[in-house]
Amino acid sequence: MINILLSGACGRMGQAISALCADFENLNISCGFDAFTGIDTQYPVYDDFEKIKEPVDVIIDFSNPSNTERLLAYAKKNNIPCIVATTGLSSEQRELLSKTSKDIPVFFSANMSLGVNLIIALAQKAAKILGDKFDIEIIEKHHNQKLDAPSGTALAIADAISEAVDTSPQYTYDRHSVRKKRDKNEIGIHAVRGGTIVGEHDIIFAGNHEIIEINHRADSREIFATGALKAAEFIYGKPCGMYSMKDLFGDV
Repeated sequence: MINILLSGACGRMGQAISALCADFENLNISCGFDAFTGIDTQYPVYDDFEKIKEPVDVIIDFSNPSNTERLLAYAKKNNIPCIVATTGLSSEQRELLSKTSKDIPVFFSANMSLGVNLIIALAQKAAKILGDKFDIEIIEKHHNQKLDAPSGTALAIADAISEAVDTSPQYTYDRHSVRKKRDKNEIGIHAVRGGTIVGEHDIIFAGNHEIIEINHRADSREIFATGALKAAEFIYGKPCGMYSMKDLFGDV
């Protein structure tokens, strides 16, 4: 049995993972961490990593970037593999993930959905084929409680496209402040926040007289919870290093 410390246990994703974990026979949530502990759970939830006394084999983190440094320090100190699915991390925090992976296994993904990672791969392939003949725009939509914008997934899509082309595209988040024509070397990234939208991502390749679109719609947080729990199964027993959904796909 793999014992999980669920960081962000009282949030929406934490609750989704808790509900789904019973479907995984070899996984058990032994305890949780959350700055706010007002939700009833079937396991103890702590507001301080140092208070944790239950056995922990893997950490799943769906919390807040403000917890990242403390989380990684706890994981490193106790030699526990860590899955970081929190979005909105700074470049310094991304660098800390890489540095920590030299001491423990670290799994990071801006989006834990199998389908989302598939459209990222498709967008990258499309960019290689279409080259600079098409303008690229990314539109992401999320619920009105989401803190970061644009989403980590939108940036991951843009990064994958940037890797596929010969130029170094510039990300454009706002057009109203500059009155000029669109540059060919842009990737437009737009964020919509409203209602209870779980997550939607549209990638538009706009060419002369034709438009190609790649879309993904998330109807439930369960798809992200499933990916996180599969990542827990995957990373347990792995050597130190940085892992991603690509590694999980290869393992499958």
